Amino acid sequence: MNRGYLVKEALEHRETHIIPYHVEFTARALEKLIAYTNDEHIEEKIGSCINYIQYWGWPAELPGRPGYFLDEFGVVWNRSGADKDIGVVENPLIGDLRESGYEFPVCDVARLRGEYEALVKNKGDRFTMPAFGFCMFERSWSLMGMENVLISMLSCPEALDELLDKICDYFIELVDIALEYDIDGVYFGDDWGQQKGLIMGPRHWRRFIKPRMARLYERVKSKGKYIVQHSCGDCHEIFPDLIEIGLDCYQTFQPEIYDISKMKELYGEKLAFWGGISTQRCLPYATPDEVKAETLRTMKVLRKNGGLIIAPTHAIPFDVPPENIMAMVEVFHNQKI
Repeated sequence: MNRGYLVKEALEHRETHIIPYHVEFTARALEKLIAYTNDEHIEEKIGSCINYIQYWGWPAELPGRPGYFLDEFGVVWNRSGADKDIGVVENPLIGDLRESGYEFPVCDVARLRGEYEALVKNKGDRFTMPAFGFCMFERSWSLMGMENVLISMLSCPEALDELLDKICDYFIELVDIALEYDIDGVYFGDDWGQQKGLIMGPRHWRRFIKPRMARLYERVKSKGKYIVQHSCGDCHEIFPDLIEIGLDCYQTFQPEIYDISKMKELYGEKLAFWGGISTQRCLPYATPDEVKAETLRTMKVLRKNGGLIIAPTHAIPFDVPPENIMAMVEVFHNQKI
């Protein structure tokens, strides 16, 4: 089984006997799984089909401030609470956009290239991507606070345009570097959704976010690579827009939000879906047998004509019992659908 081939077939909407799968973990969930299995190599043995590394500013722990991390953009992330993987912004750097003197950092290109060299060296037979997290909307609110971004869409749209263009220009340069390497696609991460609908609504998403994502997508498509877009929440209103600007695969596909059968019927010919196994409901609360049954059901619903990367809907959080993780993995490894 060539894992990269399976992913590419899924993205080309060709059904395969084995559905490609992916599993990733938050730090605390992986620690629990290693303790449960008594196997420090368990993540490698699970054998996900996708190999990627994510850039979102390389947060580094601040000396003398345990749990506080400073990224390249000057943002301090507080991880001293429950969220040990991302954290929350300590203090926004931009107040009034119209009077902001914020200057973007110069990316450490040598470090970035070193990461991509290692990524490609360890590619094996997996589908391999660089990933750019906290891109566009998330980077804007990490710099100035979410409420301030949303208010600025109404109060000073031209100033927000300027900031978003600078964010886009920053990531364009990084994408161009990534595209020099032997990769299969590019992953963008930018949360736009709530449990119901978009945070900023479809009109403002089309006004502020879509044109910048279209620029980024065009850069990737010009080199013949696939595009994966991560966004938590309900983004169904803009699926046609994402297809229009070139998206190949939407992640994460949350069954507690979407009618997965309906979304497959409406968009499955043009959009592949990554996810399907809920980290919000199924994995934390079901029994192992229920996890197996739900995993099988989801695969049956979504596998027709390809277009599926079966996976938990997010990096597995710490509240998921290890036995439920292994139940899901058992179905991934022994696909009898």
